Amino acid sequence: MNSPLLKQILNKYNLKREKAIIEAETKKKKLMEVNPKLLEIDNKLSKISIEATKSIITSDENNKKKILIDLKKQSNNLIKEKNNILKELSKSTDFLEPNFECKCCRDTGFIQKNGKSIMCSCLKQEIYNISYNKSNMGNLERENFSTFNIRIFSDKPDKERFKSNISPRENMNLLKEKAINFIDNFEDPIEKNLIFTGGTGLGKTFLTNCIANEMLKQGNTVLYQTAPVMLDKILDEKFGKSNTGFDLMENILNVNLLIIDDLGTEKISETKITELFTIINTRLLNQNHKITKTIISTNLAASELFEVYTTRIGSRLAGSYRFLRFFGDDIRLKRGKKEI
Repeated sequence: MNSPLLKQILNKYNLKREKAIIEAETKKKKLMEVNPKLLEIDNKLSKISIEATKSIITSDENNKKKILIDLKKQSNNLIKEKNNILKELSKSTDFLEPNFECKCCRDTGFIQKNGKSIMCSCLKQEIYNISYNKSNMGNLERENFSTFNIRIFSDKPDKERFKSNISPRENMNLLKEKAINFIDNFEDPIEKNLIFTGGTGLGKTFLTNCIANEMLKQGNTVLYQTAPVMLDKILDEKFGKSNTGFDLMENILNVNLLIIDDLGTEKISETKITELFTIINTRLLNQNHKITKTIISTNLAASELFEVYTTRIGSRLAGSYRFLRFFGDDIRLKRGKKEI
């Protein structure tokens, strides 16, 4: 682990956590100044908390349980009263609570699981974004299902050019449905991984970003790398040419969603093919105890993949990946600088 970078990220977490707490206290103070009853309730809740702690330390076992039950009842009644007042003021019941960015870890970066403190998915994603994703996932705000415009794709079939009876628009609608199905069934071990095939400018990257967006919203971690950069970095780390403080291969094998872009543009070697097989095979095996899915994007046709890579890789792709073929005209030329 890159300690300086982790320290930098955790400092950022501490700052935003402190900011959320200060903002909540300021908001709480203002509201209680004009609603003294809320201040009274808050003071009573604080007193009950102190009494509960005192009883745990000083009371015998026979009285402790009775005291704690009574204090819990008082606390619940006060909370109910406070919530009723907030409701009358058209405020949500959590209005006085700090508005943390991550509700799971409350902006600490860590959660408790099975009695252990482990890294929250939001902290893992922050590390991925800084270390790996920065140059690959910069368009997520603009490339998502809400900005998806199917009309940019031609509605005219051309069997001779596209080797299909349906139009590029119809095909893209089908691909979008399959992408949504992938998202909805991500936790299902039976749901296959995806491999996007087709030339440049056909919407592969856009649809990939749409999926990445939804995965992040659901609290999954996403690591996005181009095949050439990913494989070069793995080999550099393996042979000691690079030491970033992060174990790239470990992160690649364990991230919830791995996106490998531009497969087939890397300089092929036996060593890289071996590493690629390890990634594909291990992530498939991971599904026995942890859901890990992969999306591969390539300009190569399915038949070319089997020619370029080994039979071992080809068999894994054929058996565990759903091939989605993109076809049509280069939409980047068609739309200029406009988004889909």
